[in-house]
Amino acid sequence: MVGPILGQPRAPRQPRLRGVTTQSAAPGSRQARKERTRRAILDAALDLLVDEGFASLSLRRLTKEVGIVPTAFYRHFSTLDELGLALVDESFATLRAMIREVRRDAPPPDELIDASVDVLCAQLDAHPTHFRFIARERYGGVPVVRDAIARELDGIERELATDLAGMPGLERWGPTDLAVLAGLFVDLMVAAAAELVSTEAGHPDVRAAIELTLRRQARMVVVGAAGWEPLAP
Repeated sequence: MVGPILGQPRAPRQPRLRGVTTQSAAPGSRQARKERTRRAILDAALDLLVDEGFASLSLRRLTKEVGIVPTAFYRHFSTLDELGLALVDESFATLRAMIREVRRDAPPPDELIDASVDVLCAQLDAHPTHFRFIARERYGGVPVVRDAIARELDGIERELATDLAGMPGLERWGPTDLAVLAGLFVDLMVAAAAELVSTEAGHPDVRAAIELTLRRQARMVVVGAAGWEPLAP
């Protein structure tokens, strides 16, 4: 199901911090510059990772993109792996915000699928690089990043399983069945997110088809769940 997640070709970019000096200008400006540089590193990494996996990310290319010398990188991150973990934290903050938005409105079960898809699409439009990063690195080549993503997804699945336990018709389900159902929904949403931020999804007709398929697949999961006989604990 997952389509290509490579971004479209881009024109050459200028260093992000060009013109920033190292002289202090006012009280607090040094900390502010440090925070801006850290933010620029994170943004540049996400931008570069549209076209490549994290395992291929070059420190020299990254710092050139930001407009700093390589040694300046280590004032913010001790290793590239630490940068990767920061990107995981930030990307999942976006995903968790999406989940909180769905929970906040507490739609009835028959509206939950459409509400979830609508919120997912809105978040994808606002933060496409975060979802590209999760989709690409979930099975990527850097173990520390891949494992961190797996832990985050496991946590989301556990939270979703808790929510599902309170839904009508699922009260008799045991924790194993609830965990399987939660995993199906999370896998479906992550796979759909990968397709929705692909280059092909930039075409309105393609995006509409992906969204429609996602809604149908989610409903099929719900229909299957309704007919499922819970396994013995």
